[in-house]
Amino acid sequence: MTANPHQPRPVVLGQNQYGKAENRVVRITRDGDTHHIKDLNVSVALSGDMEDVHYSGSNAHVLPTDTTKNTVYAFAKEHGIESAEQFGIHLARHFVTSQEPIRTARIRIEEYAWERIATSDANAQFIGADEVKHSFVRRGQETRTTQITFDGEKWQVVSGLKDLVVMNSTHSEFWGYVKDKYTTLKEAYDRILATEVSAKWRYNWTSDEARMPNWEKSYEQVRKHMLQAFAETYSLSLQQTLYQMGSRIINSRSEVDEIRFSLPNKHHFLVDLEPFGLKNDNEVYFAADRPYGLIEATVLRDGTEPQIPVDMTNL
Repeated sequence: MTANPHQPRPVVLGQNQYGKAENRVVRITRDGDTHHIKDLNVSVALSGDMEDVHYSGSNAHVLPTDTTKNTVYAFAKEHGIESAEQFGIHLARHFVTSQEPIRTARIRIEEYAWERIATSDANAQFIGADEVKHSFVRRGQETRTTQITFDGEKWQVVSGLKDLVVMNSTHSEFWGYVKDKYTTLKEAYDRILATEVSAKWRYNWTSDEARMPNWEKSYEQVRKHMLQAFAETYSLSLQQTLYQMGSRIINSRSEVDEIRFSLPNKHHFLVDLEPFGLKNDNEVYFAADRPYGLIEATVLRDGTEPQIPVDMTNL
């Protein structure tokens, strides 16, 4: 008997997860008159034995998302926030080890940096304080990110940054490219190179048995090498600059095995000033918003396999 091609096929549940997204938590640490701020946006995603809730609506294995939210705030008090990575590790370990149906926890965190406001001596004396150490201004350079994944045995930590805008006003060229009948771009032997860096890097720390990196120091050092490579590379293409940024990090930081960049080319075009009788000697530019070239690539330590998703839009 042949199967009826019009008969419905069985339906099964695929990958699924749930949790509380974008829990905004600000932790103030008071060291006498000196205060310190950690400002995080924490998203929790849990997965495991969750078939029943999808098939029948039974919540017997469901930890309410409201509970995951409460855990974020309670842990900010109980554990403090030493770093985004360490805070995410505390949360992931808790959810996997305290709830039997939960097999994997993924914690995504954005961190927003604050800088202390330096006050004048006159103002400090005016308000009756020797020095103000509790006033801050939001730093606007970049947003720090991390993603912690734990399955009860192995860890994966992918940290990064986004919205870091950088520019070289010279030492950049672009010429010798393919030309066809649609090509109008003129070759450039001295141009502005600007981009807005989005980067994700994967740590090779995967086990509690191994020594954990110093997350705060590592972030600052990765960022430093990234910026130094951008500044010190005489660029013939944004791809070349990207590779130099990645290879500098891999060579300098033994705890990082992989880094992926997404670099939009923030084009700057020379303005034609000849109609006004003026010569534009690489001085006045039009900053184009869109469309923009988008350069993306992964740089790896030799012998390692890539694990960071190619499409980082949801990472």
